[in-house]
Amino acid sequence: MNWRRSRAVSGALQDHRRATIVGTRSFGKGVVRTVVPLDDNAAMSLTTSRVYTPSGRSIQALGIAPDIEVVQSIPAALRGTETVAGEAGLERHLPGEQGEATVKSSVYVPASRTEDDQLRYAVKLVLGDVHQEALP
Repeated sequence: MNWRRSRAVSGALQDHRRATIVGTRSFGKGVVRTVVPLDDNAAMSLTTSRVYTPSGRSIQALGIAPDIEVVQSIPAALRGTETVAGEAGLERHLPGEQGEATVKSSVYVPASRTEDDQLRYAVKLVLGDVHQEALP
């Protein structure tokens, strides 16, 4: 799925209280860029629009914060390399309108579904196996 669309869909589901978003904050890239070819060896990238949720929240620099944060376990060999600075942490980013996320985004996705803590939690939530008092 296109990541920009998935953030917009997640934000829309959250705005309309139609889903519980589980995981960690998304990267925060919420703009549409158009690439304009200039000649055979060059092109120009123009930011042509921002992505908003139905309630008017800008995804730019903030990303989508989950309703329930579930942090993925990271293998020891990959610790320290599993996160990247969010959009707000990049040099010359387009500033957000409602503040900026200062947290990093996780880029690690386990190869096996059985090792995916976020997926396992989401399945338990759907099946009703998560105790209500454990929910934030």
